[in-house]
Amino acid sequence: MQEERLMAAKVMFETERLVIRDWLESDGDRVFDIYRRWEVSRWLGAEPRVMADRDAASRTIERWNQRNSHATYGVWAVEEQASGVVAGTVLLVPLPGETGEIEVGWHFHPDAWGRGLATEAAFGAIVHGRKAGLTDIYAVVRPDNAASIAVCGRLGMRPLGRTSRWYDAELEHFVI
Repeated sequence: MQEERLMAAKVMFETERLVIRDWLESDGDRVFDIYRRWEVSRWLGAEPRVMADRDAASRTIERWNQRNSHATYGVWAVEEQASGVVAGTVLLVPLPGETGEIEVGWHFHPDAWGRGLATEAAFGAIVHGRKAGLTDIYAVVRPDNAASIAVCGRLGMRPLGRTSRWYDAELEHFVI
């Protein structure tokens, strides 16, 4: 079953424990389960809100996969190799505006928290970006999101202070 799923999805890269791949429609229940949770969604967007229904998950998967047509950038599923469970999302995307700045980000289901998966997936995304010739890669994090700030530290990212340049919110930003 897991092998069939991986054959159906374009795999972008792998890490020791993870497969980073495009989303499948069959991931919709998991996407909904992740983004319907306030403890995940509270950190996202200028006006955080939870995903309203399962149909929204299907539309989101479709939108993400349209973005994933670029060889370097995307919003990808993070699947655990051992179980085949989608633990969350990792992204490597241009920041809003025409600056050419690239963001790495992550959103994980609470059942995946505390196991180093966000750090592993984000590091893999950074390596993927470096292989494509990217130099500076940024992360933007809400100031009270201690867990994501800690991930930035484990990644070796350098803090640049607060900014309101992106996402209509005051954010801590980091670079590697």
